[in-house]
Amino acid sequence: MEIQHDNSRRRLLKWSGAAAATVAVSGAWLPNFGISAALAADLGEGDVGILNYAYALEQLEAAFYTQVIETPYEGITDEETVLLTDIRDHEIEHRDFLKTALADSAIPALEVDFSAVDFTDRASVLGTAMVFEDLGVSAYNGAGKLIEAVAYLAEAGRIVSVEARHAAAIRDLLNPNSVSFAGDDVIDENGLDVVNDPATVLAAADPFIATEVTASSLV
Repeated sequence: MEIQHDNSRRRLLKWSGAAAATVAVSGAWLPNFGISAALAADLGEGDVGILNYAYALEQLEAAFYTQVIETPYEGITDEETVLLTDIRDHEIEHRDFLKTALADSAIPALEVDFSAVDFTDRASVLGTAMVFEDLGVSAYNGAGKLIEAVAYLAEAGRIVSVEARHAAAIRDLLNPNSVSFAGDDVIDENGLDVVNDPATVLAAADPFIATEVTASSLV
């Protein structure tokens, strides 16, 4: 997949305090472009901040899979359509659950930027889906220790288990009959899932979200 950036027109998500990072999408590397002084929303702190952090990621995933189903890639099979539709529905449910839990503390709906994704190309779509699913699993794994309310921790555990199923399913579509679902890039030497802190995750998500957001209390 060939990726072109037009920095003059892209409004990138600026995670205050987030370290510069890159993320692989179907063989290409997308950079984090830095911090902007203009901030439109703040994730907050404590459990509210963590829930908004998860809510931002679920908004991203829900928007992505909605686009995938609305504009199917060339050659998509019936089986792939069913699977990707199910994933879309799960992500929408996760997004809406978090929005309800946050109530008046929820950040606004985020504007996404999928200009780097070729939605007509299977490799581009599934490669991006793998990035999002792996990133989501690592995000929930890293955020768990920061959650104070037991009820929220339990729900986060339930959501991450579904995200892990998504990640395995997408990897199987890309590499059928392989062990990619538990590859060395997502499972560490102790046989455990990769864990990423908010700074790493938010920097990686940065190129895909146009809304300017600050997460200074989390990173």
